[in-house]
Amino acid sequence: MSDGRIDFLYLNEKDMIEAGVLDAGRCVDVMEEVISLMGKGDYLMGGPDHNAHGLMLEFPKKSKIQGFPLEDSRDRRFIAMPAYLGGRFHVAGQKWYGSNGRNRAKGFPRSILMATLNDVETGAPLCYMSANLLSSIRTGAMPGLVAKYFAKDKVDTIGIIGPGVINRSSMRAFMAKFPDIHTVKMVGSTPESKTAQKMKSFIEEHFPQVSDIRICANVQEAVKDADIVCEAASVTYPYWPELKYEWLKPGAVVISTNGLNISWEDELKFSKVVDNWGMYEEYAQEDGDEFHPDGTRKNAGTIGEDFVYMVKDGLIQRDDVKNLADVVNGNVTARENKDEIFLVSIEGMPIQDVAWAYECYHAALKKGIGTMLNLWEKPYAL
Repeated sequence: MSDGRIDFLYLNEKDMIEAGVLDAGRCVDVMEEVISLMGKGDYLMGGPDHNAHGLMLEFPKKSKIQGFPLEDSRDRRFIAMPAYLGGRFHVAGQKWYGSNGRNRAKGFPRSILMATLNDVETGAPLCYMSANLLSSIRTGAMPGLVAKYFAKDKVDTIGIIGPGVINRSSMRAFMAKFPDIHTVKMVGSTPESKTAQKMKSFIEEHFPQVSDIRICANVQEAVKDADIVCEAASVTYPYWPELKYEWLKPGAVVISTNGLNISWEDELKFSKVVDNWGMYEEYAQEDGDEFHPDGTRKNAGTIGEDFVYMVKDGLIQRDDVKNLADVVNGNVTARENKDEIFLVSIEGMPIQDVAWAYECYHAALKKGIGTMLNLWEKPYAL
């Protein structure tokens, strides 16, 4: 960029693969940097408290305007997810998320994602890139990071609740950091679930060292004897998978990315961890208080939000919930004893997208990958 000229790099999906977007092990390491910076306050996300997941464009269920877009299919929405990340990154960016349940019938993924990186001083675009794989890999890398800090030394069995895209990505991260894994047990919507069959084929193709792959009939069977349990069930209330504390082996780590049905009594028994307490406080503020007819509080589904309500109701103290960043930065000990069972809530954050986008962008520059596009030779507006 000189004399007013601005060029930026465009990376399509093939370019992103060449730039290393699928390197799950490296992504875990980058997510570790992200969480460390977040713990030091060297970041910004949207909203007045700088912790918003994003801003959602929600469609109405009906409209008097002919042809107006409606909420007439599953997951129809747009989300803008802006962020600034400091440290060596020192860059602003955004993931733009468009989703429609009807996409599958057209041969598209449900969500089509793009990411932009911008110079934090001038606002000039640096890179515009395909972000479906970027988002998937950074999402799966976070369970890998959690397991790195909270799992016991010996990890050989994984339990998967919801064997879809997110948990396929999580498997990449687990296998990158725990090469001794030999057993994977999973549960889908049914024992004949197509996603479970696809996960089984994925593991057989990419991780032949896994000798025991089981598609289970229920959650209890899938989590029994698992060192790490990873939930990524793409369902809404009242279909959240039920999990009971008594089904888990001593020392297990349960990682929730979407929604679990756990009783308040059982939630009290776990050692609790969140990736971003402030984000769950915002969730709770947005959602408000909801109670059953008998006066008991409804679960939020998002485990971190449940923890916020537990503090609000006096069931636990705020200090009973560990921040992942405090553990990563060495301010808090992760595991107190070998039998401790952890319940960890992680949700996607745009700082993670920005970090992995930055890493792929610089790899592409180094390798000469992508197409350089011109924004302008000189800004006409001036």
